[in-house]
Amino acid sequence: MTRGPMYSVTGVEVHDVRFPTSEQHDGSDAMNPDPDYSAAYVVLRTDAPDGHEGHGFCFTIGRGNDVVVAAIEALRPYVLGRPLDAVTGDPGALHRELTHDSQLRWLGPEKGVMHMAAGAVLNAVWDLAAKRAGRPLWEHLASLSPEELVALVDFRHLTDALTPDEALALLRAAEPGRAERAARLREHGYPAYATSPGWLGYSDEKLVRLARRAVADGFTQIKLKVGADLERDVHRMRLAREAVGPGVRIAVDANQRWERDEAVRWMTALAAYQPYWIEEPTSPDDILGHAAVRAGQPVKVATGEHAANRIVFKQLLQAEAVDFVQIDAARVAGVGENLAILLLAAKFGVPVCPHAGGVGLCELVQHLAMFDYVAVSGTQQDRVIEYVDHLHEHFTEPVVVRDGRYRAPAAPGFSARMRPESLTAHRYPDGAVWRERAARPGPRPGDAPAAG
Repeated sequence: MTRGPMYSVTGVEVHDVRFPTSEQHDGSDAMNPDPDYSAAYVVLRTDAPDGHEGHGFCFTIGRGNDVVVAAIEALRPYVLGRPLDAVTGDPGALHRELTHDSQLRWLGPEKGVMHMAAGAVLNAVWDLAAKRAGRPLWEHLASLSPEELVALVDFRHLTDALTPDEALALLRAAEPGRAERAARLREHGYPAYATSPGWLGYSDEKLVRLARRAVADGFTQIKLKVGADLERDVHRMRLAREAVGPGVRIAVDANQRWERDEAVRWMTALAAYQPYWIEEPTSPDDILGHAAVRAGQPVKVATGEHAANRIVFKQLLQAEAVDFVQIDAARVAGVGENLAILLLAAKFGVPVCPHAGGVGLCELVQHLAMFDYVAVSGTQQDRVIEYVDHLHEHFTEPVVVRDGRYRAPAAPGFSARMRPESLTAHRYPDGAVWRERAARPGPRPGDAPAAG
């Protein structure tokens, strides 16, 4: 039998893309006062006649984005020239190759810049695979059999908490209702919460105005950044509670600012205003610290956006240190590792409430939460996806949030493609936006500190 033509990956482009969000204090919190939201952005090109490309990225907040770009470049030989069917047909095998390279793995292992770089490449692969399948990623993943999904997961160092057989049983148990849940998702969407009112650098007036607007827009949960000054946080929490009323949830986020005893003291003081959760109360690596904070004060604990890998999530769950698991689409090594985390959360019965915002994180993580609902957990109970209302205009398939709910994406792919004109204008340091900024006199938020 004559075989058809063999297609391959013919190009791997990597871009340093940055947005000067520090100028308006967008994204500001107690640990990160002047972020310039950025993306180390990957484009995979092929010689297939369908013309599809794979787009992926990982998120940073400015300085150091070039370091992630260099790490992605180090992975280029694993993808460039590889048969296309091998890349999109077996992402699990590619995941293992990228994360198990013995020399590159030494830089982690399986954490930090190298791991995030692997995630950017693997997310681009999944974008390409979903486009070739003609489905949005959430639907493409939900079309896979339980056996195919389990094959995507790297179970190394997980089997004391989750075995392949247990994962298979979870997925098989959720399989019968997939079609009905997918239909409900398309009709009703997925619950969102709004972080935009709560950036730490915003004035009281802006906080109150945006909190009221969020409620008017249908959100039933907002989030405030806390952690710099207790008296000020009590004041801001009071303003927020008065603005939204008693029926709206207010989560708070310390962005790792506190020692564990400090977190207990701080949250005890804020408890009167009924915070829904405290997010990242201490170091993301401190499993026992999170467990102590959870046990020491009345507010539920959420964490995960900076958790380095599936092993950290495993330990958070084993130690009963977390009430809400917060996956991030671009922190760990892509879709396959996030699937492992979703399965762990399902095994332990802990809701997943993804971290989003940033550059394109809302666009990506909506697919993972929706897939979880359709094919893993089977529920939206106590689950919300973070929503931050900026930078979506730079994507060709931006998120759609109406009445406080994410609408299910319908376009094939991972919603990761950035507009070419946005890539050009925001390329660092020679894009038009950055050339204009460099020409302004005087220091600017987010600039590197002066030498000496």
